[in-house]
Amino acid sequence: MPQDESATRIQIRNRALILDAALDAFSAEGFTGATLDGIAGAAGLSKPNLLYYFKSKEAIYRALLDHLLETWLDPLRAIDPEGEPLEEMLGYVRRKLALARDFPRESRLFAGEILRGAPVMGDALSGQLRALVDEHSAVIRGWMEAGRLAPSDPHHLIFSVWALTQHYADFETQVQAVLGARRDPWAEAERHLETHFRRVLTA
Repeated sequence: MPQDESATRIQIRNRALILDAALDAFSAEGFTGATLDGIAGAAGLSKPNLLYYFKSKEAIYRALLDHLLETWLDPLRAIDPEGEPLEEMLGYVRRKLALARDFPRESRLFAGEILRGAPVMGDALSGQLRALVDEHSAVIRGWMEAGRLAPSDPHHLIFSVWALTQHYADFETQVQAVLGARRDPWAEAERHLETHFRRVLTA
Protein backbone atom coordinates (compact mmCIF):
# COMPACT_ATOMS: atom_id res chain seq x y z
CA MET A 1 0.00 0.00 0.00
CA PRO A 2 2.74 2.59 0.80
CA GLN A 3 4.28 1.89 -2.63
CA ASP A 4 0.94 2.55 -4.37
CA GLU A 5 0.45 5.78 -2.45
CA SER A 6 4.01 6.86 -3.30
CA ALA A 7 3.45 6.07 -6.96
CA THR A 8 0.30 8.18 -6.93
CA ARG A 9 2.17 11.12 -5.47
CA ILE A 10 4.87 10.70 -8.13
CA GLN A 11 2.25 10.57 -10.88
CA ILE A 12 0.57 13.73 -9.61
CA ARG A 13 3.94 15.48 -9.37
CA ASN A 14 5.03 14.39 -12.85
CA ARG A 15 1.76 15.45 -14.46
CA ALA A 16 2.10 18.85 -12.81
CA LEU A 17 5.70 19.16 -14.01
CA ILE A 18 4.69 18.29 -17.56
CA LEU A 19 1.78 20.73 -17.62
CA ASP A 20 3.87 23.55 -16.17
CA ALA A 21 6.66 22.97 -18.70
CA ALA A 22 4.13 22.72 -21.52
CA LEU A 23 2.46 25.96 -20.45
CA ASP A 24 5.84 27.69 -20.70
CA ALA A 25 6.47 26.18 -24.12
CA PHE A 26 3.04 26.78 -25.66
CA SER A 27 2.71 30.33 -24.33
CA ALA A 28 6.18 31.31 -25.56
CA GLU A 29 6.53 29.29 -28.78
CA GLY A 30 2.96 28.53 -29.80
CA PHE A 31 1.56 25.08 -30.52
CA THR A 32 3.67 24.56 -33.64
CA GLY A 33 6.94 25.74 -32.08
CA ALA A 34 6.63 23.69 -28.90
CA THR A 35 8.02 20.13 -29.04
CA LEU A 36 7.60 17.05 -26.89
CA ASP A 37 11.37 16.81 -26.52
CA GLY A 38 11.53 20.38 -25.25
CA ILE A 39 8.61 19.90 -22.85
CA ALA A 40 10.05 16.66 -21.49
CA GLY A 41 13.47 18.23 -20.99
CA ALA A 42 12.01 21.25 -19.19
CA ALA A 43 9.98 18.93 -16.96
CA GLY A 44 13.09 16.89 -16.12
CA LEU A 45 11.63 13.74 -17.66
CA SER A 46 12.45 11.52 -20.60
CA LYS A 47 10.20 11.68 -23.65
CA PRO A 48 8.97 8.08 -23.12
CA ASN A 49 8.15 8.98 -19.51
CA LEU A 50 6.18 12.02 -20.68
CA LEU A 51 4.26 9.86 -23.17
CA TYR A 52 3.25 7.58 -20.29
CA TYR A 53 1.18 10.48 -18.93
CA PHE A 54 0.07 12.13 -22.18
CA LYS A 55 -0.20 10.31 -25.49
CA SER A 56 0.70 13.31 -27.64
CA LYS A 57 1.51 17.00 -27.75
CA GLU A 58 -2.13 17.58 -28.64
CA ALA A 59 -3.26 15.78 -25.48
CA ILE A 60 -1.12 18.04 -23.29
CA TYR A 61 -2.33 21.13 -25.11
CA ARG A 62 -5.97 20.10 -24.74
CA ALA A 63 -5.53 19.39 -21.03
CA LEU A 64 -4.18 22.90 -20.49
CA LEU A 65 -7.00 24.52 -22.45
CA ASP A 66 -9.74 22.47 -20.77
CA HIS A 67 -8.60 23.76 -17.38
CA LEU A 68 -8.03 27.28 -18.68
CA LEU A 69 -11.56 27.86 -19.98
CA GLU A 70 -13.09 27.35 -16.56
CA THR A 71 -10.61 29.77 -15.00
CA TRP A 72 -11.21 32.33 -17.75
CA LEU A 73 -14.99 32.27 -17.29
CA ASP A 74 -14.97 32.69 -13.51
CA PRO A 75 -14.70 36.53 -13.46
CA LEU A 76 -17.77 36.86 -15.71
CA ARG A 77 -19.72 34.30 -13.70
CA ALA A 78 -19.05 36.37 -10.57
CA ILE A 79 -21.13 39.32 -11.81
CA ASP A 80 -24.16 39.50 -9.48
CA PRO A 81 -27.41 40.48 -11.27
CA GLU A 82 -28.72 41.71 -7.91
CA GLY A 83 -25.67 43.87 -7.20
CA GLU A 84 -25.06 47.57 -7.81
CA PRO A 85 -24.44 47.74 -11.58
CA LEU A 86 -21.47 50.10 -11.68
CA GLU A 87 -19.62 48.30 -8.90
CA GLU A 88 -20.39 44.91 -10.43
CA MET A 89 -18.88 45.99 -13.74
CA LEU A 90 -15.85 47.63 -12.14
CA GLY A 91 -15.37 44.47 -10.10
CA TYR A 92 -15.42 42.46 -13.32
CA VAL A 93 -12.71 44.69 -14.81
CA ARG A 94 -10.56 44.27 -11.67
CA ARG A 95 -10.96 40.48 -11.71
CA LYS A 96 -10.05 40.26 -15.39
CA LEU A 97 -6.97 42.42 -14.89
CA ALA A 98 -5.92 40.35 -11.86
CA LEU A 99 -6.35 37.18 -13.91
CA ALA A 100 -4.10 38.58 -16.64
CA ARG A 101 -1.53 39.70 -14.04
CA ASP A 102 -1.48 36.42 -12.12
CA PHE A 103 -1.75 34.07 -15.13
CA PRO A 104 0.11 35.72 -18.03
CA ARG A 105 1.21 32.41 -19.54
CA GLU A 106 -2.38 31.19 -19.59
CA SER A 107 -3.50 34.43 -21.23
CA ARG A 108 -0.92 34.02 -23.99
CA LEU A 109 -1.87 30.36 -24.41
CA PHE A 110 -5.51 31.40 -24.87
CA ALA A 111 -4.54 34.15 -27.33
CA GLY A 112 -2.45 31.68 -29.32
CA GLU A 113 -5.35 29.26 -29.56
CA ILE A 114 -7.66 32.01 -30.83
CA LEU A 115 -5.07 33.16 -33.40
CA ARG A 116 -4.91 29.57 -34.69
CA GLY A 117 -8.65 29.70 -35.33
CA ALA A 118 -9.55 27.90 -32.07
CA PRO A 119 -9.14 24.33 -33.40
CA VAL A 120 -9.48 22.90 -29.89
CA MET A 121 -11.74 25.45 -28.21
CA GLY A 122 -14.02 26.34 -31.11
CA ASP A 123 -17.03 24.40 -29.84
CA ALA A 124 -16.61 25.74 -26.31
CA LEU A 125 -16.35 29.32 -27.56
CA SER A 126 -19.52 29.11 -29.64
CA GLY A 127 -21.29 27.07 -26.95
CA GLN A 128 -20.36 27.54 -23.31
CA LEU A 129 -18.65 30.92 -23.68
CA ARG A 130 -21.30 32.37 -25.97
CA ALA A 131 -24.10 31.28 -23.66
CA LEU A 132 -22.43 32.86 -20.65
CA VAL A 133 -21.71 36.12 -22.47
CA ASP A 134 -25.28 36.25 -23.79
CA GLU A 135 -26.65 35.67 -20.29
CA HIS A 136 -24.62 38.47 -18.71
CA SER A 137 -25.12 40.78 -21.68
CA ALA A 138 -28.85 40.51 -21.02
CA VAL A 139 -28.28 41.52 -17.39
CA ILE A 140 -26.11 44.48 -18.45
CA ARG A 141 -28.67 45.54 -21.07
CA GLY A 142 -31.35 45.49 -18.39
CA TRP A 143 -29.24 47.78 -16.20
CA MET A 144 -28.74 50.13 -19.14
CA GLU A 145 -32.42 50.20 -20.05
CA ALA A 146 -33.22 51.00 -16.41
CA GLY A 147 -30.84 53.96 -16.57
CA ARG A 148 -28.42 52.40 -14.08
CA LEU A 149 -25.52 52.26 -16.56
CA ALA A 150 -24.69 54.45 -19.54
CA PRO A 151 -26.05 52.86 -22.74
CA SER A 152 -23.77 50.90 -25.04
CA ASP A 153 -23.68 47.48 -26.69
CA PRO A 154 -23.23 44.96 -23.84
CA HIS A 155 -21.40 42.41 -25.98
CA HIS A 156 -18.88 44.96 -27.19
CA LEU A 157 -18.53 46.32 -23.68
CA ILE A 158 -17.44 42.85 -22.56
CA PHE A 159 -15.07 42.60 -25.54
CA SER A 160 -13.56 45.93 -24.48
CA VAL A 161 -12.93 44.59 -20.99
CA TRP A 162 -11.19 41.56 -22.46
CA ALA A 163 -9.06 43.66 -24.80
CA LEU A 164 -8.03 46.26 -22.23
CA THR A 165 -7.12 43.77 -19.52
CA GLN A 166 -5.56 40.86 -21.40
CA HIS A 167 -3.41 43.28 -23.41
CA TYR A 168 -1.16 43.71 -20.37
CA ALA A 169 -0.36 39.99 -20.33
CA ASP A 170 -0.33 39.23 -24.05
CA PHE A 171 1.85 42.27 -24.85
CA GLU A 172 3.68 42.46 -21.54
CA THR A 173 7.11 42.84 -23.19
CA GLN A 174 5.90 45.79 -25.25
CA VAL A 175 4.18 47.45 -22.30
CA GLN A 176 7.25 47.12 -20.11
CA ALA A 177 9.56 48.35 -22.88
CA VAL A 178 7.49 51.50 -23.31
CA LEU A 179 7.01 52.21 -19.59
CA GLY A 180 10.49 51.25 -18.44
CA ALA A 181 11.60 48.99 -15.62
CA ARG A 182 10.95 51.46 -12.82
CA ARG A 183 7.20 51.70 -13.46
CA ASP A 184 4.63 49.13 -12.35
CA PRO A 185 2.34 48.52 -15.35
CA TRP A 186 -0.21 46.53 -13.34
CA ALA A 187 -0.78 49.16 -10.66
CA GLU A 188 -0.97 51.88 -13.29
CA ALA A 189 -3.32 49.78 -15.42
CA GLU A 190 -5.66 49.19 -12.48
CA ARG A 191 -5.92 52.93 -11.78
CA HIS A 192 -6.35 53.79 -15.46
CA LEU A 193 -8.98 51.15 -16.17
CA GLU A 194 -10.92 52.03 -13.02
CA THR A 195 -11.10 55.66 -14.18
CA HIS A 196 -11.82 54.74 -17.81
CA PHE A 197 -14.66 52.30 -17.17
CA ARG A 198 -16.19 54.44 -14.43
CA ARG A 199 -16.50 57.24 -16.99
CA VAL A 200 -17.78 54.92 -19.71
CA LEU A 201 -20.37 53.24 -17.51
CA THR A 202 -21.68 56.05 -15.33
CA ALA A 203 -25.20 56.95 -16.41
